[in-house]
Amino acid sequence: MRYQELDGTWKEEENFQDRILKKMYTTVLGRMVLKPLIQPGVSRICGRFLDSRFSKWMIPPFIKANKIDMRPYEEKQYRSYNDFFTRKIKWGQRSIDKREEILISPCDGKVTAYHLGQDTCFSVKNTVYSLRDIVASKRLADRFSQGYAVVIRLSVDDYHHYCYPASGYKSRNYYIPGKFHTVNPIAVETVPVYKQNTREYCLLKTKNFGTILQMEVGALMVGKICNCMEEGSVLKGEEKGYFEFGGSTIILLLQKDTVKLKEIFFENTKKKAETKIQMGQELGKVLKIKDGKSRQDRL
Repeated sequence: MRYQELDGTWKEEENFQDRILKKMYTTVLGRMVLKPLIQPGVSRICGRFLDSRFSKWMIPPFIKANKIDMRPYEEKQYRSYNDFFTRKIKWGQRSIDKREEILISPCDGKVTAYHLGQDTCFSVKNTVYSLRDIVASKRLADRFSQGYAVVIRLSVDDYHHYCYPASGYKSRNYYIPGKFHTVNPIAVETVPVYKQNTREYCLLKTKNFGTILQMEVGALMVGKICNCMEEGSVLKGEEKGYFEFGGSTIILLLQKDTVKLKEIFFENTKKKAETKIQMGQELGKVLKIKDGKSRQDRL
């Protein structure tokens, strides 16, 4: 898989997990093995095992296989594999851009960005996604017509806590049940994962960026999406929640004429590549209107 660091460095990698997933999604035998694994019941059973002390033995080989640098994380004795997977980072290891005009990434991961047409559709790896299917509501989807979709894919070695990309007032959480396909690009090429997978979203009403929809998408072997609170006021950079085991994705839907995203995200998406980012780094800036005033100035 090909991606670009924000410093401009290009990288391409294929690990053991990628090779296994490729066999599971592209061969007849692999798809037979995969079918029961993506069911919610199987994911719940796996989640219970990963919560137990019997899963601790998996931690050292996982760290070694994925070459995870543990120095940025809090030092502790882990009770289970999920206790390790949901580990917290040390204070100061993620710098949150506090400027009001900046929209930040809610998580670590790899970004692709898409323009939404009048029909609120966008294409990922030859699969066309309709926002109506993703959010299960035509009226809600229409609010983001001609806006943007930002897809941030987390790998198993990423930090799996996530925050709010801007300050504002958060709605309650809306849960959409589904399956648990991996969000690895190998699967995205063959299965419409973002409208089939279990997902949860909220609406964030902000002063500078209009209404943002923030959605967490569960993935293969993810025990659950853990959001910390329901409705209320939140701050940019404040923790929103975390994923349990598995690669996962966060989708941001942005309204028209609210934000100017960094061009590198669109450029790399057109090249069928991703852009690596960390929680708290800039996704874009508040849009300047033709007369020089921002959305905030006009409120």
